[in-house]
Amino acid sequence: MTQFMTFRQMLRRSVYVIFMAVVLAFFAVPMLWLASAPFDSDPGLGLRWPDWTLDNWRITFDHPYALGSLVNSIILCVVATAVTTVFGTLAAYALSRVRIPGRDALLYLLLLLSSVVTGTAAMVPIFVMMFQLGLINSQYATGLVIAGGMLPAAIFILKDFIDSVPRSYEESARVFGASPTQVLLHVVLPVARPGIATILVWAFVQAWGNFLLPFLLLRDVERQPAAVLLRTLKDEGGSANLTAIPVVALYLFVSKRYGFRFHGGIKA
Repeated sequence: MTQFMTFRQMLRRSVYVIFMAVVLAFFAVPMLWLASAPFDSDPGLGLRWPDWTLDNWRITFDHPYALGSLVNSIILCVVATAVTTVFGTLAAYALSRVRIPGRDALLYLLLLLSSVVTGTAAMVPIFVMMFQLGLINSQYATGLVIAGGMLPAAIFILKDFIDSVPRSYEESARVFGASPTQVLLHVVLPVARPGIATILVWAFVQAWGNFLLPFLLLRDVERQPAAVLLRTLKDEGGSANLTAIPVVALYLFVSKRYGFRFHGGIKA
C-alpha cells in the first residue's frame, strides 16, 4: 500500500512537472525568438538556431532618426507618466477620503467613458481641438493627451490601494500636528507605494507603445517617437528589440527599488 501511494505521488509529481514545462515553453519560446531575432541575418517566424550577425543593429543605428525617436519617446513617456501618476494619486486620495454625493457612480462613469470613448472614436475631436489650440507637433501637449486617456483607469485602480490605508494612521499623524500635505506624503503614499509603482510602470508602458495619437498629432518626423518611426525602419527585429530595452529597464528598476509587493511602510 505504501509503495502504491509512493508510486501515485511520483506519477502526480511527474505529470505536474511535465505540465509546468509545457506552460513555461509556451511563454519562453516567443521571448527567446524576440531576443534572438535582432541577431539573425534572416529572421523568420519559424523556430531555428539564428545565423548570428550584428548587421541589424548597425542598420538600425544608421537610420538618421533612430536615436532621436527614442529620446522623443522618453519625453512623451515622462510627461504622460508623471501627469498620470501625480494627478491620479491626488484624485484617488480625494475620492477615497472626501464624501462626495454620487462618488462611486462618478468613478464608474469615468472608467466607463474611458473604455468606450477611446481609440478611433476620439481621434477626430482630439485632432480638431489640438489644431485649434495650435498644439500640433507639440510633444508635451501630446503627452498630456495621452495622460488624459489613462487617468480614469489610474484613478480607479489607485483608489482601491488608498482605501486600504487605515484612517487611524492619518488621525494619529494629525494628533501629532502633521499638516494635510505631510499626512499625504509621509503616511498615505508610503503605504500605497505598491499601487503607485504599478501605475507608474503601467502608464510608462502604455505611453511608450502608443502609436495612433503621436502619429496624428506629431507631423514632423523629427518629433515622432519610436512607436511611430518603427514602421520606417528596415530591420523590424533589431528595432523592436531596441524599443523594448527602456521598458524592461524601468520594470527591473521599479521592481528592485520599490517592489510590487502589496505592503508598504510609514516614515518615522
